[in-house]
Amino acid sequence: MDQDRSPDLIPFEIDLTFEEARRRAEVVAALGPDWDPAAALEGEEAAYALLYSGLDAEQQRTYDMLVAAGVLPEGGPGRAPSH
Repeated sequence: MDQDRSPDLIPFEIDLTFEEARRRAEVVAALGPDWDPAAALEGEEAAYALLYSGLDAEQQRTYDMLVAAGVLPEGGPGRAPSH
């Protein structure tokens, strides 16, 4: 017996890789057969564009400052932040 273990303790192990794969499979199953990831991404892009459209000059300056500082991602496809 391992010297660091108490004889009263029962070892407990869980395969987190298997559990994560199972969790992801359940999420995809819950989304259903009609879920279209490309359409969902297009909807997100449209919502993002709408969110930052129609800014006045001060709002646009603030937006540009936040983009330059890396707080907000740049607009357009592949706009995910680099950090």
